[in-house]
Amino acid sequence: MKKTTVGAEKIVNSEKSEKFVALLRGINVGGHIVPMAVLKKTLASIGCGNVQTILASENIVFEKQSDDSASLADRIEKTLTNEFGFPIPVLLRHGSHIAKLVQSEPFKEITVTPKTRLYVTFLGVMPKKNIVPKLPSKDYQILRVIDGAVCSVVRLSQNAGTLDYMATIEKELW
Repeated sequence: MKKTTVGAEKIVNSEKSEKFVALLRGINVGGHIVPMAVLKKTLASIGCGNVQTILASENIVFEKQSDDSASLADRIEKTLTNEFGFPIPVLLRHGSHIAKLVQSEPFKEITVTPKTRLYVTFLGVMPKKNIVPKLPSKDYQILRVIDGAVCSVVRLSQNAGTLDYMATIEKELW
């Protein structure tokens, strides 16, 4: 089984500033187009350095002098809303948080096939209830919850696909 970690090498802290990962929601869907070059320039305008997009995910890795994460996320949201004209929710994580998650190897016991999808769902706030959602089938499994992230696996079938399971987890957790 081949294991890959996309972009993990980009999130290790440097000496002069901290690495952050901004997880953006609701862009480049439903007519809310955000060109990556403009997104990078917009983040640079508020002091974010070495801004890089991660594949086609619209997630951003950048460096910034130590800052309060909550106020930085709020500042990024406001700046993006002003620039693009629609709200763009932002979840912000320190690079060290992502590195800790990767190092915990949440998927090490999973056999990956062409019908297997591995997911990490980052939570804006911890859910008010225990994470044991009523799942539509055995093909969706929550492996663990670690520091505000739900690690899960979906085994695609004829009965349900990825979007069905993501809708279930969102309904159950929020």
